[in-house]
This record gives sequence, structure tokens and C-alpha cells, in this order.
Amino acid sequence: MLLAYLDAIALTERLHRQFLEIVKVELENNGMHDVNNVQAMILFNVGDHDMTIGELTLRGCYLGSNVSYNVKKLAEHGYLSQQRSLHDRRSIRVRLTDKGMAVRNLVLQMVERHLGQLGQSPLDEQTLIHAIVTFRRLDRFWTQSLSVGTRLQRLSPAA
Repeated sequence: MLLAYLDAIALTERLHRQFLEIVKVELENNGMHDVNNVQAMILFNVGDHDMTIGELTLRGCYLGSNVSYNVKKLAEHGYLSQQRSLHDRRSIRVRLTDKGMAVRNLVLQMVERHLGQLGQSPLDEQTLIHAIVTFRRLDRFWTQSLSVGTRLQRLSPAA
């Protein structure tokens, strides 16, 4: 069980990094050098929506990145527009500009191309669904472990 658990952790991180590398190559092949792979995934996750940075953080997995910093850079380069929320003046809502939509569409085309390639591989939809179920169980396990660990930390006497 130990080796399987450690392999699952390592593979999860490796798959995420590999996907980001694929996005990076896609951007480079299309001459986009002022946006990085993590920023492209932020743009992809914003999509047609108008959302806060907090909502965006919950929607995506931006390994080792500072979402606020990346949103600021994306706005500076004209990929995102920012506007204070009408309901909560502390909150900033972001939306794609035409330039941001172009990057989102590039990533979407890549994903659609991958779907076509997956259809010709041994990976079928049921196999992917089974993997997703397993990843969600692992996610729940880690969330519960974090919750228990946080509670225990609060209960332990201060050193």
C-alpha cells in the first residue's frame, strides 16, 4: 500500500506538470511568448465567465503559482480586464479581453485535438471516469486529513 500511495502522489504531480509542459509547447508553437502555461490555464478557466480571483483559484489547480500575481500580469498585458464588484467593493472581478479569448480558444483547440487522439488510443471514456473517481476519493481523503490535522493542531498545547 505504501508504494502505491507514494506512486499516486508522484504521478499526480507528474501528470499536472506534463500537461503544463504541453500547454507551454502549444503557446510557443503559436508564437505566444508574453503569456506562460499557468497564465494560459487561468485564461482557459475564466472562459466566458466573469469571476473573482477567489472563484478562479477554486476552479483551477495552479501548482506553485500566485494567482493574484498572474492575474495582475495578464491584465497588464491586455489578456484580462478587471473591475471592482458592485456588491463587494473589496472584490475584483476579471473577464477575458479579445486577446485573452484568443489564448483560451488556442487551449480549447488543443484539448479538442487531444480528444480526437484519445479516441484512437486504448484510453476510453470509462477508463478516464474510473481515474476521476479515484482522484476524487484521494482528494476527499486529503481534505479530511487536512481538516483533522488542523483540528489537532488547534487542540495541542502551545509550546
